[in-house]
Amino acid sequence: MKFSKEDAQKISGIIGCDNHTFHQDHYRLKIINAEEKRELALEIYPETVLGKTRGMLVVVYTGNTHLQLHNCTGYVISDDLGEVTFVAETENRLSGLVVERGASCSLYAALNRELISSDFTQLGVEVMLSGVALSLTEQILSDQDDKMAKD
Repeated sequence: MKFSKEDAQKISGIIGCDNHTFHQDHYRLKIINAEEKRELALEIYPETVLGKTRGMLVVVYTGNTHLQLHNCTGYVISDDLGEVTFVAETENRLSGLVVERGASCSLYAALNRELISSDFTQLGVEVMLSGVALSLTEQILSDQDDKMAKD
């Protein structure tokens, strides 16, 4: 996935960031929710060194949280929910970082990939939430599966 200035602009608009800045190697978006006294900084490194490999890194900073999603393979924007979901996947596992317009975020890590297409009514509430949250990414995962099958 190639992350561009246009991607940063789309995300900025959805999550209510007045502006985004490009630093030497990353985009920085700041979300302020004055009503609930929350702030969140989102940094997106389109391509950076991650040990012996290179990949996309998504970082979230809040007053008391620091989250990182390494090897991000894609993202999904939900205009209706006012959020963007970044996803990192391997053959069998998914991790997702959801950043919301209200300056909040959620992290779901190392989910079994088939969970997102499961019958959620058969899952416990504590598991159902992660499956529902990352089910938004199912379309981009299917697209990537199709691409890998062609290669």
